Parts: sequence; structure tokens; C-alpha cells
Amino acid sequence: MLSVRPKVAELAFQVFGRSLHPELFVTFQSRDISRGDYRVKIDLTSAGHVLTWTHQGIILTEVAASAHHPLPQKRRLISQRLHGKRSDNIEYRSLVRYSYDFELDTVSPDVFWMLQEKLTVEPGNYDLIQRFDSSGRIALGALSFIHLDVRNKTFCMQAMHTFPDDHAIVRTNCSFALI
Repeated sequence: MLSVRPKVAELAFQVFGRSLHPELFVTFQSRDISRGDYRVKIDLTSAGHVLTWTHQGIILTEVAASAHHPLPQKRRLISQRLHGKRSDNIEYRSLVRYSYDFELDTVSPDVFWMLQEKLTVEPGNYDLIQRFDSSGRIALGALSFIHLDVRNKTFCMQAMHTFPDDHAIVRTNCSFALI
């Protein structure tokens, strides 16, 4: 299966108060976690990731995907183009505090390739890693890294997705804390 990224200019960051059908995404890797009173499912997708957090009937889903990706409007809490830097938090149903930040960095080709090579060669403390195929224009393909911090009342995820055709790096951080 060809696994090439979309253009970084097409990306959006969205959060839903519901789960999303897995058929909506091309998933390359998944991880399921249960800890304390919550469950998390993380999927690495062609454009980024889908994270679904569940606690006592509450479901929050974070998506980094193409803005052109057909996602539902129903119970969409946050929808932002993935550019620049942004952070915010919401208290959802007085039971969970969800915080996020994301940043899109476009760097010079030399800096990008130095970072891409370092990430490819040096092992990191990552729970999920996906190496994508080259787009054909550039020899190396994109990379996605996800690091998780799992505790009884809190869950944190740090993700980094590279976009070689655009010399861009997307970093996202999120946390779910039971109130």
C-alpha cells in the first residue's frame, strides 16, 4: 500500500465529542491503551493521527488530517487549519479537561534534511513510529513519531509528523485530565 502524505497546506486539526468511523482513514499503525477509568486508541494515518479517548461514556476524538478529508460536522468541538502555532483547553462535561497545542514549522531544506536524517538514524523514546514511502520527488519519505505518557488520571500524547515535499514539521501535544 502506498503511504504518501498530502501537502502540509491541506492539514486541519479537529476535535469531536464522539467517535469517528475507522473506515474514514487509512491507518498504518494502531495502539490501544486502558488505564484506570479511561481507554485510548491511537491510529497513525496517512496525514497524521486519530486519537480517541473514552471515559464513562464520554468520547473525545482528536484528528490531524487533510482539511479535504470528509469528516462529519456533528459534535465537532474544534476545527482549525494546521498552520502557525495554537494552544487551548476545554472542560468537557465537567469531567475532563482537554488541552492541546500544535505548531507547524517550515524550515530550510538543509535544516529539514538534517532533522529527518537524525530522526531516522537515532532511536528515540517513541511508542509509535511510521516511515512513509517517498513521494517520488524526494528520496526520503515522511516520518511520524508518537510518544505517550499514561497515568491513572492523566493521558498525554506528543506527536511529530514530517512533510518532506514542503520541508515542514507538525508537532502536536495533547492531554486529558480527569477532574
